[in-house]
Amino acid sequence: MSKITVFLFLLLISCCFVLLGSCGHHFVDTSDGVSFFIIQGLTSLGDKQMILFVFLLLGYIIILGGNSMIIFALTDPKLSSPMYFFLSNLSFVDMFYTTTTIPKMLSSFLSDTTTISVPSCFLQMFFFIQLGITARGILTAMAYDRYVAICNPLRYTSIMTWRVQLLLIAGAWSFSTICTFPATIMALCQPYCGPNVVTHGWCDPSSVRRLACADTSVDNIVSLSSALVALLTTGVLILSSYVLIGISISRMGVTERLKAFGTCAAHLTVVTISYTHLLFLFQVRIIVAVVYAVLTPFLNPVIYSLRNKELRDSIRRTLSRFRSAVSATKDINTVS
Repeated sequence: MSKITVFLFLLLISCCFVLLGSCGHHFVDTSDGVSFFIIQGLTSLGDKQMILFVFLLLGYIIILGGNSMIIFALTDPKLSSPMYFFLSNLSFVDMFYTTTTIPKMLSSFLSDTTTISVPSCFLQMFFFIQLGITARGILTAMAYDRYVAICNPLRYTSIMTWRVQLLLIAGAWSFSTICTFPATIMALCQPYCGPNVVTHGWCDPSSVRRLACADTSVDNIVSLSSALVALLTTGVLILSSYVLIGISISRMGVTERLKAFGTCAAHLTVVTISYTHLLFLFQVRIIVAVVYAVLTPFLNPVIYSLRNKELRDSIRRTLSRFRSAVSATKDINTVS
Protein backbone atom coordinates (compact mmCIF):
# COMPACT_ATOMS: atom_id res chain seq x y z
CA MET A 1 0.00 0.00 0.00
CA SER A 2 1.45 3.36 -1.03
CA LYS A 3 1.75 6.66 0.78
CA ILE A 4 -0.72 8.17 -1.67
CA THR A 5 -3.48 5.94 -0.26
CA VAL A 6 -2.87 7.25 3.25
CA PHE A 7 -2.70 10.80 1.87
CA LEU A 8 -6.01 10.37 0.03
CA PHE A 9 -7.63 8.93 3.15
CA LEU A 10 -6.46 11.88 5.27
CA LEU A 11 -7.61 14.29 2.57
CA LEU A 12 -11.00 12.60 2.63
CA ILE A 13 -11.26 13.09 6.39
CA SER A 14 -10.51 16.79 5.88
CA CYS A 15 -13.30 16.93 3.30
CA CYS A 16 -15.66 15.44 5.86
CA PHE A 17 -14.98 18.32 8.23
CA VAL A 18 -15.91 20.64 5.38
CA LEU A 19 -19.06 18.57 4.87
CA LEU A 20 -20.01 18.94 8.54
CA GLY A 21 -19.21 22.63 8.50
CA SER A 22 -21.40 23.25 5.46
CA CYS A 23 -24.52 22.67 7.57
CA GLY A 24 -23.05 23.22 11.00
CA HIS A 25 -25.96 25.37 12.14
CA HIS A 26 -28.03 22.20 12.60
CA PHE A 27 -25.63 21.05 15.32
CA VAL A 28 -25.18 24.39 17.05
CA ASP A 29 -28.86 24.98 17.65
CA THR A 30 -30.72 21.79 18.44
CA SER A 31 -33.65 23.39 20.30
CA ASP A 32 -35.96 22.71 17.37
CA GLY A 33 -34.43 19.45 16.23
CA VAL A 34 -32.84 16.20 17.34
CA SER A 35 -29.25 16.08 18.60
CA PHE A 36 -28.89 12.31 18.26
CA PHE A 37 -30.40 9.30 16.53
CA ILE A 38 -31.38 5.95 18.02
CA ILE A 39 -30.19 2.97 15.99
CA GLN A 40 -32.92 0.34 16.13
CA GLY A 41 -30.66 -2.36 14.73
CA LEU A 42 -31.79 -5.92 15.30
CA THR A 43 -33.65 -5.51 18.58
CA SER A 44 -36.52 -7.58 17.17
CA LEU A 45 -34.32 -10.70 17.33
CA GLY A 46 -34.47 -10.79 21.11
CA ASP A 47 -32.21 -13.48 22.62
CA LYS A 48 -30.98 -14.45 19.15
CA GLN A 49 -29.01 -11.21 19.01
CA MET A 50 -26.10 -12.87 20.81
CA ILE A 51 -25.75 -15.39 17.98
CA LEU A 52 -25.34 -12.56 15.49
CA PHE A 53 -23.03 -10.75 17.95
CA VAL A 54 -20.66 -13.73 18.03
CA PHE A 55 -20.86 -14.09 14.23
CA LEU A 56 -20.09 -10.40 13.64
CA LEU A 57 -17.31 -10.30 16.23
CA LEU A 58 -15.52 -13.31 14.76
CA GLY A 59 -16.06 -12.00 11.24
CA TYR A 60 -14.66 -8.58 12.18
CA ILE A 61 -11.58 -10.11 13.83
CA ILE A 62 -10.94 -12.24 10.74
CA ILE A 63 -11.46 -9.24 8.43
CA LEU A 64 -8.94 -7.13 10.34
CA GLY A 65 -6.47 -9.99 10.75
CA GLY A 66 -6.74 -11.34 7.20
CA ASN A 67 -6.55 -8.00 5.44
CA SER A 68 -3.74 -6.78 7.73
CA MET A 69 -1.81 -9.94 6.95
CA ILE A 70 -2.23 -9.33 3.20
CA ILE A 71 -1.02 -5.73 3.56
CA PHE A 72 2.07 -6.85 5.51
CA ALA A 73 2.70 -9.76 3.15
CA LEU A 74 2.55 -7.46 0.13
CA THR A 75 5.45 -5.39 1.48
CA ASP A 76 7.56 -8.32 0.26
CA PRO A 77 9.80 -7.00 -2.57
CA LYS A 78 9.07 -10.18 -4.53
CA LEU A 79 5.42 -9.09 -4.88
CA SER A 80 5.86 -5.82 -6.74
CA SER A 81 3.44 -6.25 -9.64
CA PRO A 82 0.50 -3.82 -10.10
CA MET A 83 -2.01 -6.54 -9.15
CA TYR A 84 -0.54 -6.78 -5.64
CA PHE A 85 -0.44 -2.99 -5.30
CA PHE A 86 -4.17 -2.83 -6.06
CA LEU A 87 -4.86 -5.77 -3.74
CA SER A 88 -3.14 -4.06 -0.80
CA ASN A 89 -5.23 -0.94 -1.41
CA LEU A 90 -8.39 -3.04 -1.57
CA SER A 91 -7.51 -4.67 1.77
CA PHE A 92 -6.96 -1.23 3.32
CA VAL A 93 -10.37 -0.04 2.10
CA ASP A 94 -12.13 -3.21 3.26
CA MET A 95 -10.76 -2.81 6.78
CA PHE A 96 -12.04 0.74 7.14
CA TYR A 97 -15.30 -0.05 5.32
CA THR A 98 -16.27 -2.61 7.96
CA THR A 99 -14.92 -0.43 10.79
CA THR A 100 -17.46 2.30 9.93
CA THR A 101 -20.36 0.07 11.01
CA ILE A 102 -19.42 -3.15 12.82
CA PRO A 103 -17.97 -1.73 16.10
CA LYS A 104 -21.10 0.38 16.64
CA MET A 105 -23.31 -2.59 15.83
CA LEU A 106 -21.40 -4.82 18.25
CA SER A 107 -21.88 -2.27 21.04
CA SER A 108 -25.61 -2.14 20.26
CA PHE A 109 -25.94 -5.83 21.09
CA LEU A 110 -24.63 -5.12 24.59
CA SER A 111 -26.98 -2.27 25.45
CA ASP A 112 -30.72 -1.68 25.45
CA THR A 113 -30.54 1.56 23.46
CA THR A 114 -27.88 2.57 20.94
CA THR A 115 -27.54 6.25 20.18
CA ILE A 116 -25.34 8.12 17.75
CA SER A 117 -24.86 11.88 17.50
CA VAL A 118 -26.09 13.62 14.38
CA PRO A 119 -22.56 14.52 13.11
CA SER A 120 -21.33 10.95 13.77
CA CYS A 121 -24.35 9.54 11.96
CA PHE A 122 -23.63 11.48 8.79
CA LEU A 123 -19.92 10.72 8.98
CA GLN A 124 -20.78 7.02 9.22
CA MET A 125 -23.19 7.37 6.29
CA PHE A 126 -20.60 9.16 4.17
CA PHE A 127 -17.72 6.74 4.83
CA PHE A 128 -19.88 3.63 4.45
CA ILE A 129 -21.01 4.71 0.98
CA GLN A 130 -17.74 6.29 -0.09
CA LEU A 131 -15.53 3.37 0.90
CA GLY A 132 -17.97 0.93 -0.69
CA ILE A 133 -17.71 2.78 -4.01
CA THR A 134 -13.93 3.10 -3.63
CA ALA A 135 -13.67 -0.69 -3.32
CA ARG A 136 -15.57 -1.08 -6.58
CA GLY A 137 -13.33 1.54 -8.18
CA ILE A 138 -10.27 -0.48 -7.16
CA LEU A 139 -11.90 -3.65 -8.53
CA THR A 140 -12.36 -1.73 -11.80
CA ALA A 141 -8.66 -0.81 -11.81
CA MET A 142 -7.81 -4.47 -11.20
CA ALA A 143 -10.04 -5.49 -14.11
CA TYR A 144 -8.13 -3.07 -16.35
CA ASP A 145 -4.85 -4.51 -15.07
CA ARG A 146 -6.02 -8.04 -15.99
CA TYR A 147 -7.15 -6.79 -19.42
CA VAL A 148 -3.72 -5.31 -20.16
CA ALA A 149 -1.91 -8.41 -18.82
CA ILE A 150 -3.90 -10.80 -21.02
CA CYS A 151 -4.66 -8.74 -24.13
CA ASN A 152 -1.40 -6.76 -24.33
CA PRO A 153 1.20 -8.87 -22.49
CA LEU A 154 4.18 -7.47 -24.41
CA ARG A 155 3.24 -3.88 -23.51
CA TYR A 156 2.13 -4.63 -19.95
CA THR A 157 5.20 -3.18 -18.24
CA SER A 158 5.19 -0.03 -20.34
CA ILE A 159 1.45 0.56 -19.84
CA MET A 160 1.06 -0.30 -16.14
CA THR A 161 3.74 2.08 -14.88
CA TRP A 162 3.90 3.31 -11.29
CA ARG A 163 2.36 6.62 -12.40
CA VAL A 164 -0.61 4.85 -14.03
CA GLN A 165 -1.17 2.75 -10.90
CA LEU A 166 -1.27 5.87 -8.72
CA LEU A 167 -3.63 7.61 -11.14
CA LEU A 168 -5.99 4.64 -11.09
CA ILE A 169 -6.05 4.56 -7.28
CA ALA A 170 -6.50 8.35 -7.06
CA GLY A 171 -9.27 8.08 -9.64
CA ALA A 172 -11.07 5.43 -7.57
CA TRP A 173 -10.99 7.62 -4.44
CA SER A 174 -11.96 10.79 -6.31
CA PHE A 175 -14.82 9.12 -8.18
CA SER A 176 -16.28 7.67 -4.99
CA THR A 177 -16.05 11.01 -3.19
CA ILE A 178 -17.76 12.85 -6.04
CA CYS A 179 -20.56 10.27 -6.10
CA THR A 180 -21.06 10.42 -2.32
CA PHE A 181 -20.85 14.13 -1.47
CA PRO A 182 -24.05 15.52 -3.10
CA ALA A 183 -26.55 13.10 -1.51
CA THR A 184 -24.81 13.21 1.88
CA ILE A 185 -24.69 17.02 2.01
CA MET A 186 -28.36 17.27 1.00
CA ALA A 187 -29.35 14.79 3.73
CA LEU A 188 -27.16 16.62 6.25
CA CYS A 189 -28.83 19.96 5.54
CA GLN A 190 -32.35 18.64 6.07
CA PRO A 191 -34.14 19.56 9.34
CA TYR A 192 -34.67 16.65 11.75
CA CYS A 193 -37.25 17.41 14.43
CA GLY A 194 -38.35 13.90 15.39
CA PRO A 195 -38.89 10.99 15.50
CA ASN A 196 -35.23 10.01 15.68
CA VAL A 197 -35.26 6.18 15.45
CA VAL A 198 -33.24 4.83 12.50
CA THR A 199 -34.79 1.52 11.45
CA HIS A 200 -31.52 -0.04 10.36
CA GLY A 201 -28.29 -1.41 11.77
CA TRP A 202 -26.40 1.80 10.90
CA CYS A 203 -27.12 5.25 9.49
CA ASP A 204 -28.48 3.96 6.22
CA PRO A 205 -29.26 6.92 3.88
CA SER A 206 -32.83 5.92 3.03
CA SER A 207 -33.65 5.17 6.69
CA VAL A 208 -32.29 8.53 7.86
CA ARG A 209 -34.06 10.49 5.09
CA ARG A 210 -37.41 9.18 6.32
CA LEU A 211 -36.83 11.09 9.56
CA ALA A 212 -36.47 14.49 7.88
CA CYS A 213 -39.16 17.08 8.60
CA ALA A 214 -39.18 18.32 5.00
CA ASP A 215 -39.77 17.06 1.49
CA THR A 216 -36.98 14.65 0.49
CA SER A 217 -38.12 13.82 -3.05
CA VAL A 218 -35.16 15.67 -4.58
CA ASP A 219 -32.80 13.98 -2.11
CA ASN A 220 -34.16 10.59 -3.15
CA ILE A 221 -33.60 11.35 -6.83
CA VAL A 222 -30.04 12.61 -6.24
CA SER A 223 -29.20 9.61 -4.04
CA LEU A 224 -30.58 7.12 -6.55
CA SER A 225 -28.84 8.87 -9.44
CA SER A 226 -25.50 8.87 -7.63
CA ALA A 227 -25.86 5.18 -6.79
CA LEU A 228 -26.71 4.30 -10.39
CA VAL A 229 -23.78 6.33 -11.74
CA ALA A 230 -21.37 4.65 -9.31
CA LEU A 231 -22.62 1.11 -9.91
CA LEU A 232 -23.17 1.34 -13.65
CA THR A 233 -19.87 3.11 -14.35
CA THR A 234 -17.76 0.57 -12.46
CA GLY A 235 -19.94 -2.36 -13.54
CA VAL A 236 -19.83 -1.47 -17.25
CA LEU A 237 -16.06 -0.91 -17.18
CA ILE A 238 -15.47 -4.25 -15.44
CA LEU A 239 -17.84 -6.03 -17.81
CA SER A 240 -16.18 -4.42 -20.84
CA SER A 241 -12.76 -5.53 -19.61
CA TYR A 242 -13.92 -9.12 -19.25
CA VAL A 243 -15.68 -9.13 -22.61
CA LEU A 244 -12.39 -8.10 -24.24
CA ILE A 245 -10.52 -10.63 -22.12
CA GLY A 246 -12.98 -13.32 -23.18
CA ILE A 247 -12.49 -12.47 -26.86
CA SER A 248 -8.71 -12.62 -26.42
CA ILE A 249 -8.87 -15.93 -24.51
CA SER A 250 -11.05 -17.51 -27.21
CA ARG A 251 -8.17 -17.09 -29.66
CA MET A 252 -5.65 -18.85 -27.39
CA GLY A 253 -4.65 -22.47 -27.11
CA VAL A 254 -5.92 -24.66 -24.30
CA THR A 255 -2.82 -24.25 -22.10
CA GLU A 256 -2.71 -20.47 -22.50
CA ARG A 257 -6.47 -20.30 -21.98
CA LEU A 258 -6.27 -22.10 -18.63
CA LYS A 259 -3.37 -19.91 -17.52
CA ALA A 260 -5.23 -16.72 -18.49
CA PHE A 261 -8.37 -17.88 -16.70
CA GLY A 262 -6.30 -18.66 -13.61
CA THR A 263 -5.04 -15.07 -13.44
CA CYS A 264 -8.63 -13.75 -13.53
CA ALA A 265 -10.44 -16.33 -11.37
CA ALA A 266 -9.89 -14.69 -7.97
CA HIS A 267 -10.79 -11.20 -9.19
CA LEU A 268 -13.84 -12.43 -11.08
CA THR A 269 -15.05 -14.30 -7.97
CA VAL A 270 -14.70 -11.20 -5.79
CA VAL A 271 -16.48 -9.01 -8.36
CA THR A 272 -19.38 -11.49 -8.60
CA ILE A 273 -19.80 -11.64 -4.82
CA SER A 274 -19.45 -7.85 -4.52
CA TYR A 275 -22.17 -6.98 -7.02
CA THR A 276 -24.47 -9.79 -5.85
CA HIS A 277 -24.21 -8.39 -2.33
CA LEU A 278 -25.31 -4.98 -3.61
CA LEU A 279 -28.46 -6.51 -5.09
CA PHE A 280 -29.30 -7.89 -1.65
CA LEU A 281 -28.67 -4.51 -0.03
CA PHE A 282 -31.23 -2.93 -2.31
CA GLN A 283 -33.84 -5.67 -2.07
CA VAL A 284 -33.93 -6.76 1.58
CA ARG A 285 -33.61 -5.18 4.97
CA ILE A 286 -31.39 -5.19 7.97
CA ILE A 287 -30.21 -8.75 8.73
CA VAL A 288 -29.26 -9.79 5.18
CA ALA A 289 -27.78 -6.33 4.55
CA VAL A 290 -25.62 -6.79 7.66
CA VAL A 291 -24.44 -10.24 6.58
CA TYR A 292 -23.58 -9.14 3.05
CA ALA A 293 -21.87 -5.94 4.24
CA VAL A 294 -19.45 -8.19 6.13
CA LEU A 295 -19.23 -11.01 3.59
CA THR A 296 -17.17 -9.37 0.81
CA PRO A 297 -14.40 -7.93 3.05
CA PHE A 298 -14.38 -11.30 4.86
CA LEU A 299 -13.97 -13.35 1.69
CA ASN A 300 -11.50 -11.11 -0.19
CA PRO A 301 -8.34 -12.20 1.69
CA VAL A 302 -9.53 -15.83 1.70
CA ILE A 303 -10.17 -15.93 -2.05
CA TYR A 304 -6.96 -14.17 -3.08
CA SER A 305 -4.74 -16.17 -0.73
CA LEU A 306 -6.27 -19.48 -1.81
CA ARG A 307 -5.93 -18.71 -5.50
CA ASN A 308 -2.43 -17.23 -5.42
CA LYS A 309 0.64 -19.32 -4.55
CA GLU A 310 3.00 -16.31 -4.44
CA LEU A 311 0.76 -14.58 -1.90
CA ARG A 312 0.49 -17.73 0.23
CA ASP A 313 4.29 -18.07 0.24
CA SER A 314 4.67 -14.41 1.20
CA ILE A 315 2.18 -14.83 4.06
CA ARG A 316 4.17 -17.84 5.32
CA ARG A 317 7.39 -15.79 5.20
CA THR A 318 5.69 -12.93 7.03
CA LEU A 319 4.39 -15.26 9.76
CA SER A 320 7.84 -16.84 10.03
CA ARG A 321 9.47 -13.42 10.50
CA PHE A 322 6.83 -12.54 13.10
CA ARG A 323 7.44 -15.75 15.04
CA SER A 324 11.19 -15.15 14.89
CA ALA A 325 10.75 -11.62 16.22
CA VAL A 326 8.52 -12.86 19.06
CA SER A 327 11.04 -15.59 19.95
CA ALA A 328 13.90 -13.09 19.94
CA THR A 329 11.92 -10.80 22.26
CA LYS A 330 11.23 -13.65 24.64
CA ASP A 331 14.94 -14.60 24.68
CA ILE A 332 15.93 -11.02 25.48
CA ASN A 333 13.38 -10.85 28.31
CA THR A 334 14.63 -14.19 29.67
CA VAL A 335 18.28 -12.97 29.69
CA SER A 336 17.23 -9.73 31.36
